[in-house]
Amino acid sequence: MSDTWPTELRVSKDRHRLLVTFDDGASFDLPAEMLRVLSPSAEVQGHGPGQKVTVPGKRDVGIMSMIPTGNYAVRIGFDDMHDTGIFTWSYLRELGEKGHELFSAYEAELKEKGLSRDPIRRPH
Repeated sequence: MSDTWPTELRVSKDRHRLLVTFDDGASFDLPAEMLRVLSPSAEVQGHGPGQKVTVPGKRDVGIMSMIPTGNYAVRIGFDDMHDTGIFTWSYLRELGEKGHELFSAYEAELKEKGLSRDPIRRPH
């Protein structure tokens, strides 16, 4: 259980950011791309140690839906049809506080694997 609770979850008009405000006054502006690539889902995190997946090509991903899950989390659906990540209040708080360093580590993983944040553009 989280020590703090969100008082507001608001998706930006362009659907590329989530504003989270907590009851202690802390507020975070979380990019949809970061939420998607750091999703707590098994698809991204794997089912055990060493199974984490580096998800490329999500620079332009948007938030399509948010569904409350009990009193402890929200399930976020993205416009790439990924919707299995259940974001607990404490995980949203962690992303707000440490998101910059977590996203920097993700970018380093992309570079190391020769991947890009940009979606693959297919020729017409």
